[in-house]
Amino acid sequence: MGLFNGLIGNATEVNHDSVRRQLQDVLIPNEEVDLAFTLVRDLVVFTDLRLIVVDKQGVTGKKSDYKTFPYKSISRFSVETSGHFDLDAELKIWISGAVEPAQVLQFRKDKNITLIQQALATAILK
Repeated sequence: MGLFNGLIGNATEVNHDSVRRQLQDVLIPNEEVDLAFTLVRDLVVFTDLRLIVVDKQGVTGKKSDYKTFPYKSISRFSVETSGHFDLDAELKIWISGAVEPAQVLQFRKDKNITLIQQALATAILK
């Protein structure tokens, strides 16, 4: 069911050890992974210092775009939940001074959007 959830866009929680190995060149010493989710091929990681969004690109997924959002630079975020006819939930993240969202993530009807919203609120409201 995990593979099927990933294919239809649901966020699937990922083992922290595998995320640490995958991001060994991105994480700084002593940075802790608090929460991690996959969205199809992409990866959304909450550490104790920042939000990291890994966008796998290309047919093979070998090319990756790593976006880092320090929690202190996130000025706001919004979550649009799914409805009866609109099956997508959406998370938008704005950074300080930006008019347009810096990141938009799409989810299918999924309980993990609530976990992600809570993690983001906890991180930026500290």
